[in-house]
Amino acid sequence: MTYTTATHAPLGTTAAPGSEGCPSIYVACLAAYNNGRLHGAWIEATTPEAVMAEVSAMLAASPEPDAEEWAIHDHEGFEGAHLSEYASFQTVCDLAGFITEHGSLGARLYSEFGDDLDQARAAFEDYAGEYRSAADFAEDLIRECGTEIPASLDDYIDWTGLARDMALNGEIMVFQTGFDEVHIFWSR
Repeated sequence: MTYTTATHAPLGTTAAPGSEGCPSIYVACLAAYNNGRLHGAWIEATTPEAVMAEVSAMLAASPEPDAEEWAIHDHEGFEGAHLSEYASFQTVCDLAGFITEHGSLGARLYSEFGDDLDQARAAFEDYAGEYRSAADFAEDLIRECGTEIPASLDDYIDWTGLARDMALNGEIMVFQTGFDEVHIFWSR
């Protein structure tokens, strides 16, 4: 198999150009691929027009004449979010912007809502905040509501159980993103 590339990076580079910041995609020339050659380019997912311009340049430099078909064969910087090999460049760039803004939490929400970016965006309207645990959220919620808990009963309240019940009842969604780091969203 012959390997060629239409990127600015030298052949054999392992990191995608966008690995330092902007999510990127590797777009392959299908004419070359179907003829036993790998030819493609890592492209930062900035705007659909910019991506299309780079894809056009990559196809024009293909070792196969009249190359016009492409597919996304890899991606980096999308924090594990699913990306179809035939996703539109508008979808790719919209998702890249969302992931850049919200990081791995955004990717988890995107997956939670079945790869529906509109629903993932809407979920942030119901963002309750970041806490050390869901139990801390439940305790803060009750105390902020003005409920007076006598000191003699304070140690008997199962905040973990309350938070678990809130999640099981569909009142909240809990995403753990690190040790002592959970993000709470009110469910719709």
